[in-house]
Amino acid sequence: MKISYSVKQMGKKHPLIGRSTIEIKDITQPMPLRDLISAIVTQQVEAFNQRKSENNIVPYLLQQDIDSQKELGKVGFNDSYNNELANVEEAIANALLSFEDGVYCIFIDEQQVEHLNDVVNISEDSLLYFIRLTFLSGSMW
Repeated sequence: MKISYSVKQMGKKHPLIGRSTIEIKDITQPMPLRDLISAIVTQQVEAFNQRKSENNIVPYLLQQDIDSQKELGKVGFNDSYNNELANVEEAIANALLSFEDGVYCIFIDEQQVEHLNDVVNISEDSLLYFIRLTFLSGSMW
C-alpha cells in the first residue's frame, strides 16, 4: 500500500518534508497506531540500509536527482561517513518511545491519533502528518 505523508515542525511555516509517498508491504486494516509506526520505521530503516550498502559509481548529481531533491527541500550527495547500518528493533523502540514522550504527534486525515493502541484505518487517499514538537528551553533570567 502506498502511504502519503508529510513532516512538519511547530513554529515553522514550511514542512520539513513536503508531501511524499512510501510503499508499505503487508499492511492490514484496521490496525493499531503502534503497528503502523512500526511498519513505517521498518520500511525507512530498510531503505536507509540499502542506500548505505550501494556503491554509487556516479560521483555527481544528475538533473533528475537535483529536481527530486529540490522538491524535498535539500539537495546533496547523501554521503554518510558512518558505515554502521541501522538496527530495525532499536529504531522501532525509539520511535514508539518518542511518540509516548510527546516528541512528535500524528494526524491522519486531519484527525489526531493520541495513543499507540488507538485503531486506525488508512487508505491510499489518506495523508499522514508527523508533527515534530519543539520544546522551549532556557530560563526566565
